Amino acid sequence: MARQSIEVSERAGVRYLHFSSAWVQGAMRLQRPNALELSYTREMMAGLLLRATPWPRDALLIGLGAGSLAKFIYHQLPATRITAVEIDPQVERVARLHFGLPDDPRRLRVLIADGADYMLQGDSRHDCILVDGFDGQGRAGALDTLPFYEACRARLSESGLLAVNLLGRDRGFAASVERISQAFTGRSLVFPSCDRGNRIAFASAGEAVDVAGGELVSRADRWRLASGLNLLPTVARLRQAGCLPHDRLLL
Repeated sequence: MARQSIEVSERAGVRYLHFSSAWVQGAMRLQRPNALELSYTREMMAGLLLRATPWPRDALLIGLGAGSLAKFIYHQLPATRITAVEIDPQVERVARLHFGLPDDPRRLRVLIADGADYMLQGDSRHDCILVDGFDGQGRAGALDTLPFYEACRARLSESGLLAVNLLGRDRGFAASVERISQAFTGRSLVFPSCDRGNRIAFASAGEAVDVAGGELVSRADRWRLASGLNLLPTVARLRQAGCLPHDRLLL
């Protein structure tokens, strides 16, 4: 993706990252700098409901943005190693200067590279792959192709989960969902829409996900108390949308 003009703004106690437009690429509430401000970023961490602790041991982020996901994992999951792949070195500089991205290369590595190339050419394995990469016009480019999703599948560990931020109102949304389903032979699930229209797709290729609805609520409550991450609305939306057949989440 081409380099973007990066802007930082503040409004009502929240600092925002923009790429050459009003399109918000990241946000941080100044009084809670390590919390997940945007609802879709909270939902991208819903893998914590699908796998029992300790999980994940290793997380890969494709797209850094304001560093919200990296910071949350860094502070709330201290045993997790994090690699973030970001195509634009300016984004890393802004994340460190304006959004408090930690400088701890032992636990948090930031690689300046094309995320699609990194996935297609490497062989490392990860418990959690979080894909959130767009340009200033909301285009994912090579990060939304069948070869890329197939590479993600190949790079997941046995307990690995893929989470992809999709734009639910985009005209290419249905095709994106189909590509993920094809890459993971149907083992994917698109969560009901967040309030901003983003929809998070989860996929798995290894160990099955089979969690009762009551256990989802219990895990969500534990994470809310331990970290402030509130995934109870996510569980409620899954139930309302009929995503829990026989009151179980299966993936």
